[in-house]
Amino acid sequence: MNFDQNVFDASVDARNLNCPLPILRCKKALNALNPAQTLKIQATDPGAKKDFETFCKQTGHTLLALHDEEGVFTFWIRKRQP
Repeated sequence: MNFDQNVFDASVDARNLNCPLPILRCKKALNALNPAQTLKIQATDPGAKKDFETFCKQTGHTLLALHDEEGVFTFWIRKRQP
């Protein structure tokens, strides 16, 4: 899927937070978005990659992209449509 990583509807900084806080902050932010809007979230928890991949599979949200730069994971997640 091709999309502009500079375009998103909300962002969450979950750096320096450990599991489960990044996922909880993500869920809260997604609840505030409309369907099909995009959330950008940054996390440094080493388990974040697996956590967010699993979260998206279980909830129906779409993980659009994952970028890992020097231990900072950036995720772009599109909120599921009803």
